[in-house]
Amino acid sequence: MKDTIIEKMYELSRKPYQKYFKKNEPWQIDKTKLMDYPEDSLGFGLGNFLYKNHFDIQPKLEDHDVIHVLTNTGTSVLEEIGMQYYLLGNGKRSLYLFLVTLSGILFYPTKINYFFKEYKKGRQALPFHYIDFSKMLFMPIHSIKETFKI
Repeated sequence: MKDTIIEKMYELSRKPYQKYFKKNEPWQIDKTKLMDYPEDSLGFGLGNFLYKNHFDIQPKLEDHDVIHVLTNTGTSVLEEIGMQYYLLGNGKRSLYLFLVTLSGILFYPTKINYFFKEYKKGRQALPFHYIDFSKMLFMPIHSIKETFKI
């Protein structure tokens, strides 16, 4: 039940967030083109993630799925919240992030240890939350992970 509530909150907030808060330009690529990148590249990894989860690219929110790929984070509601704690630990600050992390505490108080563990993992990595990943699609995933200690 609580997963459904959080998913509905996300769906209601996604479009206004994309339109009014995300200032970056949408990437000019679709997921079929991502599969043409070299197999070890970020582009291919992103395309594979999108296909595996039956997702499409969401304009201006592409970096979110890249973070899933780089951190090996799943897509359940709990894992999505955990990823926001990871990003909080990595230095990201936004109203949206604070709302998601707060909802995690309110809806999943018994998972606070999981959230804290994700936060600590984000602190251990070098800051990467602000990077324009559209320029890194040809780079090998393992190189990006090694460089930023992800």
